[in-house]
Amino acid sequence: MPSTAMDIDSSGKLDAARALQAKVEAAKLNIVEDQTRFDTLQSALAKDPGLVSEGVAGTTDPAVVAAEVASQISFLRNLKFQYLEQKAKDQYVKTIVSDEAPNINADDNELLRIENDKKKEVLAAAKARLAEKYSDVRTLAPLVEQDYNKARVLTQEASALASKILDARLTLTRLRQAHPHPRLTIPAANAKLDEQIEEMQALGDELEQVNAQVEEVKEKVKAGAREVERLRVERADLEKTVSVGQKEVQDGRVVGLYDWCVCLVCHSVRDGQRFRSSFRRYTAALALHRSLLSLESAHSESENELHLTYNITPRGSTDSRLVFIKLLFVPNSRQLADAQVEGLILDVGDVIGAHVQANDVPRLIAAVLSRARAGG
Repeated sequence: MPSTAMDIDSSGKLDAARALQAKVEAAKLNIVEDQTRFDTLQSALAKDPGLVSEGVAGTTDPAVVAAEVASQISFLRNLKFQYLEQKAKDQYVKTIVSDEAPNINADDNELLRIENDKKKEVLAAAKARLAEKYSDVRTLAPLVEQDYNKARVLTQEASALASKILDARLTLTRLRQAHPHPRLTIPAANAKLDEQIEEMQALGDELEQVNAQVEEVKEKVKAGAREVERLRVERADLEKTVSVGQKEVQDGRVVGLYDWCVCLVCHSVRDGQRFRSSFRRYTAALALHRSLLSLESAHSESENELHLTYNITPRGSTDSRLVFIKLLFVPNSRQLADAQVEGLILDVGDVIGAHVQANDVPRLIAAVLSRARAGG
């Protein structure tokens, strides 16, 4: 309903503007005709400037027109004076040479004076009316021009408003087609705004909580960095100790096992005392492993080759024998490529092939040692 009332109101105003424009275009304004005549005279004077002296007005320079009028007035006055002078001379000559004297008395002179006074009064009245007319023209011309300009501006404004109204109607029609019912009303928009404000407030509170958690995490990270720096210093001290002890170790694999132990213990234990106790436990476990498996020596010949020597005593015998096992791995991987065994009587090629294919090093060593203890 409000949109229908607005459409009716705008339609009424548009019709009134169109009626005003048609009325202005149909009215015969003298100022329009005067402008046409003015332009015609201007074009004629531009072709023949001598028309100014013949009494044709135009849009020439007012100073030139004033000088031309002044020269014409001076010429006419001189002509009038010469005419009166010649007429007086002619009458005087005629009076002198005439046989009869003209009957001119005081009454005739009085009549002439009275007639001249009347003519002077009529001339003065005509001049006064002309001056008044000029004054009215000077006074009313700016007002008429102002009214005409105002009417023209209003007409142009009415045309522009009519065009804008048509564009607005077209835009409104497109919007209605693009957004069918139900459309968003002012109360619904206000409710939506309130919901968005509440959501923004909730998000602001959540942001504050997240910022607080970020600050806590930063503090924890700083504390962890300090702890890492402390452990780094301890590790440097331990590495110095290891480098001193490395010179006394003949088996090169011990260094790798030690590095693995250090990494494992450093990731699981942060306290130095617990690290030392864990390392002692690992050393004891390594010694136990050597005694259980009779491992005599372990040597890494290269990055992918490992030499193991076992001191085995067969069952039912008191003499021990040395069993040498060479393990070859694929470079840069944990894949077992081949294995060689020395110190056994029997051939264990089938055992080696099966375990190499399965990439099972512990079971291979266990099978070889089992054969050696069985007397093979």
